[in-house]
Amino acid sequence: MRQSILITAVLGTLSLAQVSYAAEEEAKSPWAATANIGFVSDYYARGISQNWHKPSVQGGLDITHDSGFYVGAWGSNVTPNTFPDATAEVDVYGGYNGAVPGIEGLGYSVGLIGYLYPGGSWKKYRSSAAVDAGGNNAANTVLTPRGGRWDTAEVNFGLAYGWVSAKLSVTLTDWFGAERATGWDGSTKGSTYFEVNANYPLPWWDLTLVGHVGQLNVNGKLDTTFSSDGGTNLPSSSFSGASSPDYTDYKIGLSKAFKIGASEGWNGGIYYVGASNKQYWGENGYGGTSFNGKGDSVRAQSKDLNEGRLVLTLTRTF
Repeated sequence: MRQSILITAVLGTLSLAQVSYAAEEEAKSPWAATANIGFVSDYYARGISQNWHKPSVQGGLDITHDSGFYVGAWGSNVTPNTFPDATAEVDVYGGYNGAVPGIEGLGYSVGLIGYLYPGGSWKKYRSSAAVDAGGNNAANTVLTPRGGRWDTAEVNFGLAYGWVSAKLSVTLTDWFGAERATGWDGSTKGSTYFEVNANYPLPWWDLTLVGHVGQLNVNGKLDTTFSSDGGTNLPSSSFSGASSPDYTDYKIGLSKAFKIGASEGWNGGIYYVGASNKQYWGENGYGGTSFNGKGDSVRAQSKDLNEGRLVLTLTRTF
């Protein structure tokens, strides 16, 4: 989920690339390709830490056409505590950016994105308890053996005017594999995420003031009575008992584009990010619990994944 660095696509007209030919005059190509690589002190996507509050290395490739079409791919390391047996997220996306006729400065975007977690599956969701409720050996017991993959597809629609943009994303698949076989009350297709973003250029030192607020609404809740083994284990339960992952998330900070010597395309940022649902995403909630068999007989390893934190970013586009 390329929330802080790359997922927020430019919603206006895309830039052109120039290619030199061996002809007498230089011709302009309708295609442009850029690559990027970055480092973040904590990979937050939509207000939730994706790497257990540890740093991530990220990178991607984007190809655009001056008609407005674009495709790209992007990747980051993630924690197997949240995505068992997966250590990477790979996003593949495409879409179209255009201008609204008759309204100067107003742009729109329509796109598709797939979030992929190679090797990861709900079938790898494992118990951390040494024994189950019946006194049987339960270490690393698979809790959702009929579950599918974490992979998720979304369609998105956006508008941008000046330095403000808004986007609505809707899942075409279950929300990261959440459905009956994984301990939910039904399919979570049609889950939504709405966001408003601002990138306001400040008059000092080429700084940009960055602001974001978003709202997640998952089309379903945990079934806290779910069990795949007749009630011996209850994988959808938690200490807090929260069953809804919905939240409001936020980000505010500063970014600055700069160059190092003759090397251009650098950007640094400092942001404060977080989300509002500590009952679900906190250390006592389902969302903050390790799915990777980490912990002991008392409780699984856990983190407050929506805790408000300061995040540092450094990227280069070339």
